Amino acid sequence: MAPSTVVLLLAVAVAASARVMDSLARVPKGWEQRRTASLEEPIFLRVALKQQRERVHALDQAVLELSTPGHPNYGLHMTRDELRSYTAPSSNAVSAVTAWLQQHAIQPVVDHDWVSFTTTVRHANELLNTEFSWYQYLQSSGGPALRALSYSVPDHIAAHIDLVQPTTRFGNIGARKSSIFDMYPLELDIIPDTKANFVAGTTDPEACASTVTPDCLRSLYNIHYTPAAPGENKIAFASFLEQYAQYDDLKAFEQRLVPEAVGMNFTVELVNGGLNNQGSMVDSSEANLDAQYILGISHPIPIVEYSVGGRGPLVPTANQPNPPGSNEPYLEFLLHLAALPDAALPQTLSTSYGEEEQSVPRDYALKVCDMFKQLGARGVSVLFASGDSGPGDACVRNTDDATTWFESTFPAGCPWVTAVGGTTTTTGVTGGGGETAVRFSSGGFSMYHEQPVWQRAAVGGYLNCIGEVYAPYFNRSGRGIPDVAALAARFAVHNQGSWTSIGGTSAASPVVAGIVALLNAARKAQGRPPLGFLNPWLYNNSAAFTDITTGSGVGCLGRNEFGWQGAAWNATVGWDPVTGLGTPLFDRLLELAAPGTANA
Repeated sequence: MAPSTVVLLLAVAVAASARVMDSLARVPKGWEQRRTASLEEPIFLRVALKQQRERVHALDQAVLELSTPGHPNYGLHMTRDELRSYTAPSSNAVSAVTAWLQQHAIQPVVDHDWVSFTTTVRHANELLNTEFSWYQYLQSSGGPALRALSYSVPDHIAAHIDLVQPTTRFGNIGARKSSIFDMYPLELDIIPDTKANFVAGTTDPEACASTVTPDCLRSLYNIHYTPAAPGENKIAFASFLEQYAQYDDLKAFEQRLVPEAVGMNFTVELVNGGLNNQGSMVDSSEANLDAQYILGISHPIPIVEYSVGGRGPLVPTANQPNPPGSNEPYLEFLLHLAALPDAALPQTLSTSYGEEEQSVPRDYALKVCDMFKQLGARGVSVLFASGDSGPGDACVRNTDDATTWFESTFPAGCPWVTAVGGTTTTTGVTGGGGETAVRFSSGGFSMYHEQPVWQRAAVGGYLNCIGEVYAPYFNRSGRGIPDVAALAARFAVHNQGSWTSIGGTSAASPVVAGIVALLNAARKAQGRPPLGFLNPWLYNNSAAFTDITTGSGVGCLGRNEFGWQGAAWNATVGWDPVTGLGTPLFDRLLELAAPGTANA
């Protein structure tokens, strides 16, 4: 046999033994290839090792049990070490993957179920049978990202790993802010200056009709409980995209709207090259909104801001060795939380960022969701804003940019987090305590995640009600979002030295998170564990929410199938994909969470 024939047969054999882990048909919408990466450029990658199958199912069941009221294991959250006994990969997986990397002159670092390494683009291209290039998202001020359109690994390695990232994970993370009620300046004289406008123990349906403040939220949702001693209960929020909550803005907010909290501040924890830039000239409205309304609802509970880097070029340092452009904010953030000691974890975490679910590789979405589940196992309640585009924005499948398809959001579509939709107040609205679904509130059904058992009855009722309406455009068996809702328009925020009105589900999430933190404080005072993963408890107690039955979430404008008015999810009796179960009735939630606690 000729030598050339042998070489060809060997090449065919190698190709046949490789498994494509992920592949994109083209450069994702909104991105542009700038140049092919130089072969000697550095690249940092992580490999997620598969967890042992039987332990994965066991963990799912365990988290459901400890999160479901009435189960003997309810509230028995895991320690970090107990959790790691479920998530540990097999020794065969560790040895196979490390040997594979070493064959390519790569020295990996193994940390439980993750393997990380720094190498050159040349070796990464060979290792993953791909070609890395630099890509730029055209509507972002962030720097370029080092990515590939596909990657493969040998079959014997594919059996042991879930993913290698960042490779095909391009991403377009953004704050969940509405283009309708986004930002505009507020005159000081229309912002209430004292608490005298609202009477304790009453609910004024029009309290938040013009400008939303902590006082009107407390009035509307009947929140009068103040923890006597916060104890070890903490609430946190995550900041991305170089946004940094500002101490001076919080001080001005307290002086005007929360005088009883004057002097209280938040602490900052830096993640993945994040900063605490108190002199930043970049817009920090999202971070300020989170800090100010978490404090306005939940004070005096301690607040932590996680300032997460991971967008654009990063200069490597001894403490942060990742090469430029290779960072990925969600994975790095979750790995940071996973490594924290139990006492350092917050009990409530709010995040007001996200993106279209279909823009996220399926294996990545599933892995990140699994990591949120692990936080729930350790007693953390994770909340995400549902988004601000109703059923969707462009409403096309990214596989062909032509087929009409509603766009659920990520990570809100993960069943192990609580997705928060939005409402607004409208004078004269009947029912719903003066609230109606806000037009931009995102909702829908996940492409990747099945409908969980705890929401089947509620979501099934809605699907039976609408019949075949929109049936070709969404996954009827998918996890439905949002789970709950809160006001999401006209929030008074002090930002960069002046007052601003801000809207979006990014405003609703910190409000609900603040309420959850108060419930956890009340439970702590009674010697009870934190609520942890919330959703089974929420759906088991839907009567503790005001059902929002008017309004709709509108999107898909310009699609021929829906006409000029676009498509709309309507708010209805019971759960709906605009406001979920509805808005909180704090007094009822408090009695359920910590029976006998006075709402005063």
